[in-house]
Amino acid sequence: MNTGGVMERTTCLVVGGGPAGMVLGLLLARAGVEVQVLEKHGDFLRDFRGDTVHASTVRLLDELGLGAEFRALPQSRLERIAFPDPAGGVAVIGEFTRLRPPYNYVATVPQWDFLDLLADAAKQEPTFTLRMNTQVTEVIREGSRVVGARYRTAEGTEGEIRADLTVACDGRTSLLRDQIGLHAKEFPVPFDVWWFRLPRPEQGGEVSGIQAHVRGNEFVILINRGDYYQVAYFLKKGDDAALRAEGVERFRARIAALAPEVADRVDTITSLDEVKMLDVRLNRLHRWHTDGLLLIGDAAHAMSPIGGVGINVAVQDAVATAALLAGPLRTGRVDAAHLAGIRRRRWLPTAATQALQRFLQGVVIGPVITGERDHLPKGPLAMTRMFPVLRTIPAYLVAIGLRPEHAPDFARR
Repeated sequence: MNTGGVMERTTCLVVGGGPAGMVLGLLLARAGVEVQVLEKHGDFLRDFRGDTVHASTVRLLDELGLGAEFRALPQSRLERIAFPDPAGGVAVIGEFTRLRPPYNYVATVPQWDFLDLLADAAKQEPTFTLRMNTQVTEVIREGSRVVGARYRTAEGTEGEIRADLTVACDGRTSLLRDQIGLHAKEFPVPFDVWWFRLPRPEQGGEVSGIQAHVRGNEFVILINRGDYYQVAYFLKKGDDAALRAEGVERFRARIAALAPEVADRVDTITSLDEVKMLDVRLNRLHRWHTDGLLLIGDAAHAMSPIGGVGINVAVQDAVATAALLAGPLRTGRVDAAHLAGIRRRRWLPTAATQALQRFLQGVVIGPVITGERDHLPKGPLAMTRMFPVLRTIPAYLVAIGLRPEHAPDFARR
């Protein structure tokens, strides 16, 4: 149906300018494929994004010739997977330093800086277009095939873009996924997350970094943003309304007791309206495509925040997509078999990563948050203390992952 707005055409239309969308746009443009990325916001400056850039993604950036620019961004390095043990001390279950250098760490980098880096690199390619303030409103179909999408800009301009292939990178609440009627299998998650800000005192040191605190069945993470902390408070799933009913003063007291270093700043939380809830999901589509449309990243498989692996898995999806589809897109012959190949290549690493997250949620962290246990499980912790080499396994699964993707030859610089 013609809406009367602007009508355009491209080879590949990417919906969503997150890590998956920006990496896919960059790689396809370097292959000479005409690609447009639509991002509904006007910039990448949003607080509640993941900040971890894992070792396999750092290696990818090196292969793309962007390593020096990436390392110049404000960042810090995480060298281990550790939890404050309610019984005292710190429980270390993984050590990235045991991996082969130079890819033996996880970087914490403000995601907006990471996305700006990718956008700047992609804009050097003549076949790449990034359109900010452009929200997709509807998929366009011809019969059973998706042939593009309609959009609306922040100024109210409406239009449509026809494409040989549309790729949904629009996250866990994917509009495109809902419109074509694909439904994900949901796995149980015992917690949600409250996000909010607290100011930091003026001081030198790293601009980025993560601190975690556990007290009883409460768990909080502080992410250093320079002049403020982005704070994640984990709560039992379904407790949002009850905790809000306790009021802001009670919540301030909770945070002050959990993280004493910010106790003198909790009064800056003036209302619980400033506290945003993330409904944590862990799910996966059985099928990642329909004719003319592919879903990758969180649109195909929402990840738990545990391990911070969501960005890394989404980036790996994008690399695999570019590697497998650049040739068919150049010839204009992308069929269902090509699209099914993406899911086939990425299913095992995605499922294995989610299995690890489900274990950590169900056995390690979840029971503490839900009050079933007031300490982390002693068996696995004892094993990693007795045999430190075992810490290599979770470190590899988190930092590198199963079947890490490398930049295709056409994208290397």
